[in-house]
Amino acid sequence: MQRAALAGKVAVVTASTQGIGLAIARRLARDGARVVISSRKQASVDRALGLLRAEGLGLECVSGRVCHAGKREDLAALVDETLRSHGAVDVLVSNAGVSPFAGRTLDCPEEAWDKIFEVNVKAAFLLAKLVAPHMERRGGGSIVLVGSIAGYHPMPAIGPYSVSKAALLGLTKVLARELAPANVRVNCLAPGVIRTGFSSAVWSEPAARRRLEEAIDMGRIGEPEECAGTVSFLCSPDAAYITGETIVVAGGFHCRL
Repeated sequence: MQRAALAGKVAVVTASTQGIGLAIARRLARDGARVVISSRKQASVDRALGLLRAEGLGLECVSGRVCHAGKREDLAALVDETLRSHGAVDVLVSNAGVSPFAGRTLDCPEEAWDKIFEVNVKAAFLLAKLVAPHMERRGGGSIVLVGSIAGYHPMPAIGPYSVSKAALLGLTKVLARELAPANVRVNCLAPGVIRTGFSSAVWSEPAARRRLEEAIDMGRIGEPEECAGTVSFLCSPDAAYITGETIVVAGGFHCRL
């Protein structure tokens, strides 16, 4: 059963063919938005669209295209095609993230460092730069950057990734202040340990999983769907007076005051 919280809105969600991104896209569509999903590979886009179609979310609800978040031209093409097809971008969820290095931060190769910041931070900046003028002409919009609790509490062996997610916290604050006069709200989702393929390295080994669960007040790893409702709320009229905030969805994992 669809709700109407986002009826008439057009949403772009990057890296949205699996995990948290797919859960967000599904929820926004169920809440009434027309959603454009994306991924680096056409096969991933087709697979995700097939899943969503099987759930009753038809062409009028969800479409998709290939977009490599590390390529400026792909980001521009994603926004341009959405505008051509739907006439607007009311919601942007920047979800792409990579973590190609594990180890001591100062041992991180420069190429890996550059890739992490190209995808995790610069892509969010470029997408906001692309959509903000269109949102302003529409009278407002909502941007959600998907960060991580690693931005507050650096994770062992993924220091560069943690630094990039801390940068997103700052980008959220800066863009929220600068875009507020245009009624464009900018917020951030900071997931904890969520059961996805991306995060499986930190929870798939039984002993590591037990240690994680002991550090989480709710005693379990989260599910992608438990992040999606928060994003839908932030994009809805219910959050009309919320901007510049980061909402932590981490089951009580202690990461800030």
